[in-house]
Amino acid sequence: MWIRRAFFSWLFPAALVLPLWLFIGWGVFQAGGWALLWVLFVALPSILVGEVALGLLVRARPTVREERAVSWRDVIGFTVWHGMTIALGFFPQNAFGWLLAGTIVVFLGLFWSTLWQLWKDVAARGRAGLVIDGDAMRASTYGGREEAVPERVQQHGEIIVISETGPPGGGRSSH
Repeated sequence: MWIRRAFFSWLFPAALVLPLWLFIGWGVFQAGGWALLWVLFVALPSILVGEVALGLLVRARPTVREERAVSWRDVIGFTVWHGMTIALGFFPQNAFGWLLAGTIVVFLGLFWSTLWQLWKDVAARGRAGLVIDGDAMRASTYGGREEAVPERVQQHGEIIVISETGPPGGGRSSH
């Protein structure tokens, strides 16, 4: 669990550290003028925006917010993407193009994985409904299963469910 929580904390600092590493790597490994232009105008903005977008998508998931930890799928995806980004900072002459292409493919895969996890998490939360069954305190989903109500719900006492009925706008005619 500590690894998943560490990645949760690392998401936004990585948006600054990884582009900075590419800039430092350019200077240390003397990559040349064209590489500097690539770092300044393509790599730094792309990694900054990509990392912030992924961080926001990951933190938008209710389970991530509750646990303050990313999923294992996120850990694997971010490890591969960040590792390849760090490898790009060494500017390997013979493998740079392949490494860059691989880094882009991994980012796209991580982006879609993150969107998919968000969709599944939000959809699962939307299907679950809470029904209080007298004194029994049971939660029932729309699928018909019954589960015990979580302890944190029991501690807060009364739960009020408000359902919207009727047409939007209070049923007034637009004539």
